[in-house]
Amino acid sequence: MIDSQKFVAAINLFDQSNENDPNKELFEGKTFSKELLYANRMTMRLDKFCPEAETSLKLAVRCQHIRRWEIPREDYEMNRVGYLKWRNDLKTFHADKASEILKDVGYDDELVESVRFLLLKKQLKQNELTQTLEDVICLVFLEFYFEKFSKKYNEEKMINILRKTWKKMSAKGQEAALKLHLSVDSQELISKALS
Repeated sequence: MIDSQKFVAAINLFDQSNENDPNKELFEGKTFSKELLYANRMTMRLDKFCPEAETSLKLAVRCQHIRRWEIPREDYEMNRVGYLKWRNDLKTFHADKASEILKDVGYDDELVESVRFLLLKKQLKQNELTQTLEDVICLVFLEFYFEKFSKKYNEEKMINILRKTWKKMSAKGQEAALKLHLSVDSQELISKALS
């Protein structure tokens, strides 16, 4: 059950943190702080995908990219090893930032550890909450970021990325992905990746 006062306080602090993102994104004629917009999209997607989600998952979804801009990809080698190091460092960074906020608003160690567990993506494919978080991440990527992302790379690389994304998702996540309203180009790429 959600402790509404703590929950609202935590969400507000996550959002205030992400509002400081110097990177901006234009969406429906308005300019948003990039990570704040991402956090809102994550919450909206979770509410559709798993409306009965428990508190730890709702919190993890909202702060999954908290202050992400503070650890830029450019600070790491531009190869697979550098990419994986960056991703692992980000997970720990997000878990640490979220933990500080959750403790500040009065959540107990058990809840804080539960959110950390999710943000560190522990037991993917084994833990239902971790898997739901991953499904939501993949759905938000496909719905809002895939189209622009796909313009950066050739078709072969994009098909490979889609196959990796698909592999991370549960059957329920894959089913939801096939119902997303995507462009014809994106749908064609997905069809090729899945064939």
